[in-house]
Amino acid sequence: MPVASNCTNIMNLLISISSRKRQYSSALRELQIKVLNLLHLLSAVALLVWGTHIVHTSIMRIYGAQLRQVLGYSIEKKYMAFIAGIGVTALVQSSNATVMLVASFVAQELVALTPALVIILGADVGTALVARVFTFDISWLSPLLIFIGVCLFLGLTQSRAVQHGRIAIGMGLILLALELIVNASTSITQVNSVKVLLSSLTGDILLDALTGALFAIISYSSLTAVLLTATLSAADVISFKVALCLAIGANLGSGILAILHTRGQDTESKRVALGSLLFKIIGCLIVLPFVTLLARLLERLPLADSELIIYFHMFYNLFRCLTMVPFADNMARLCSKWIPDNPIDDRSVHPRHLDTSALDTPALALVNAARETLRMGDVVENMLLLHTAVLHGQIDKNREVRRLDDDVDMLYTAIKLYLAQIPQEDLNLSDSRRWAEIIEMALNLEQAGDIIERMTADIAIKSLNARRTFSSQGIKELNTLHEQLMSNLRLSLSVFLSNDIKSAKRLRRAKHRFRITDRRYAHAHVDRLHQQNVQSLETSSLHLSLLGDLKRVNSLLCSVAYNILEIDEESEEDKVRDREDNRPTITNTN
Repeated sequence: MPVASNCTNIMNLLISISSRKRQYSSALRELQIKVLNLLHLLSAVALLVWGTHIVHTSIMRIYGAQLRQVLGYSIEKKYMAFIAGIGVTALVQSSNATVMLVASFVAQELVALTPALVIILGADVGTALVARVFTFDISWLSPLLIFIGVCLFLGLTQSRAVQHGRIAIGMGLILLALELIVNASTSITQVNSVKVLLSSLTGDILLDALTGALFAIISYSSLTAVLLTATLSAADVISFKVALCLAIGANLGSGILAILHTRGQDTESKRVALGSLLFKIIGCLIVLPFVTLLARLLERLPLADSELIIYFHMFYNLFRCLTMVPFADNMARLCSKWIPDNPIDDRSVHPRHLDTSALDTPALALVNAARETLRMGDVVENMLLLHTAVLHGQIDKNREVRRLDDDVDMLYTAIKLYLAQIPQEDLNLSDSRRWAEIIEMALNLEQAGDIIERMTADIAIKSLNARRTFSSQGIKELNTLHEQLMSNLRLSLSVFLSNDIKSAKRLRRAKHRFRITDRRYAHAHVDRLHQQNVQSLETSSLHLSLLGDLKRVNSLLCSVAYNILEIDEESEEDKVRDREDNRPTITNTN
């Protein structure tokens, strides 16, 4: 009997171990499924963000200049600015992208703050309309767009065709990602623990709205958060009232995302983001107290809960934004008051126009780099003025010249690095030439600044400190060259900005006149040496060195004319060649 009892106990123990092992295996498989579903959801969200980024960057590279013109033409009337915000957001597939674009325009003083806020209100309506479009059954469109996009991207070499291929791929990825999000979220919502967690979102309207804002921040898109909310409502995981709160909170989350994007940017960009967030907060405070009543009224409509959420999101943004448009002026003043202008340090120079958000639009980025190069030219002009002061005995200005040369070097480095970030494959022929002109002009100004700094230091050390002065005639000649050099600098900056052929030819003639004058003054100095002029003998080496340096600075400043004239000569040659090719051939009939 004891042996039989022991055998029975052992068998029961083995059965228990086997049962627990099966339980552990089942729990492990369930955990693996949960983790896999979560990874699917996260990867789908990442794919959505990446597809939106591809569409946004590609559209900005092709149509960025046109979008800039559209926004620029729309600022005169508020309703036009509102419509422009809707259209641009529908095109770039992201209200946050529109906020960044408009903020960059405000920072560059291309758009005022008030019309910028109206454009942002239109952008909120645009993203709601995009959400409605994406709820249609267009799953067949995703593989078609990806296939066409890959064919364009790999099969063609033209930059615009390649970018159109990127747009098609991005749109296909967006549609695919939305489908994956719906499938993954549906699987996750079937888990009991998730159902318990989401079912706790009942009653507390503010908590539900903040949860919706968190969804938008995590998914990096209010569009994704709203679509996910519609999916959860359709699966009866959350109540319809909670779904409305989540949709309202998703709009609030997009405003918080705009604040996070502009936290390291200039004051104007922060004001745009703050105005967008305040508009969304006001909308939440107005609508949230009536969510219960709205939920009861909307539930009577003969539509599915998921469609009701999308329609509510669309009309909520439409009514909210249309109501807020008349108060854009007041909001602009409030944002300007809350975020005052930063005090400007006149003694320091920092890049002002190199907006990194414009790098996706090569035409706009080149304009920014050109404007910064003009600022660089202004600093070089100040250096020339101070150099003249040092030449007339104000030795204390030498330190200021050195500081300005450091500013020129800093601006040159910033412009160079900024231009290096512009995608070269997206530049057409004219943009490529402009890119080369800008980098060459910046380099010439940097080298001119170095020469001016060295000339000033030589005057301070070899002339003023050694108590040696130039002759009266020598000072007069140097003043004349400085005046011509200042005139040539201003003309070169004008030619660089306008690319005017007549101005370029005038600059080329001015360069030749300067070289003739410089040569004549060098001969005059040698004549004074023959006459045993004491002052000329003492400063001969320095005087001739200054003449050579001034000629080099003049050559650097005037080189921009030759680039423009070469392009003009090439176009003339092309016209002559075309005329020769189109000339009728006379045949002898005899």
